[in-house]
Amino acid sequence: MNTKTAGGKKRVADNDYDPAEFSHEMQKMLEGFKADISKTHLQKKKRLEQLTQASLKNANKKVDEIWKNQQILRERLQEEFSKQVFLVYQQWESDIEKSKEQEEKLNTLFKQQQKFFQQSVIIQSQRLKTIKELSTQFIRGLDDLERNRLNQQELLQSELKKEMQLLQKRILMDTETQADQNSALTPVGHKKSF
Repeated sequence: MNTKTAGGKKRVADNDYDPAEFSHEMQKMLEGFKADISKTHLQKKKRLEQLTQASLKNANKKVDEIWKNQQILRERLQEEFSKQVFLVYQQWESDIEKSKEQEEKLNTLFKQQQKFFQQSVIIQSQRLKTIKELSTQFIRGLDDLERNRLNQQELLQSELKKEMQLLQKRILMDTETQADQNSALTPVGHKKSF
């Protein structure tokens, strides 16, 4: 087979070209690419599983921490409310007991008794007012806890969204890095000609 060179002269082509050998080399090269693609796919899948498990573990840990903190705060608030109400109730019972004692002592003195009852009503009204205020504070505290929980939930959702975006970026970067590495590789025995 004759071919022309750049100067127009004819040169004889190599007669060593064997189509079967070329086909065999191409088959080996394709099998090498197939093995590399399978290996890359397995590595990407394993990397994705690791990143996903790490993100889920981190999210579960944050949810547990928020739940525990909320539970502790709720218990503290309820305990404080119970203590204060019990204290006021004891004071109230004590006041009522004193009222009975005074009532017995002042049976003969109607005016003093009337005055004492007026004072007792005022004190009991104050106690009731105190209980109402404590109840209002308790409800307000529960409302604050609920708002806090909702804020923390929104913050957690925002963080999870950021985690997912970061995870997607990492996967994309891993994919691009692997693609760059694969494109830089050439099959063994073949050199690029420029």
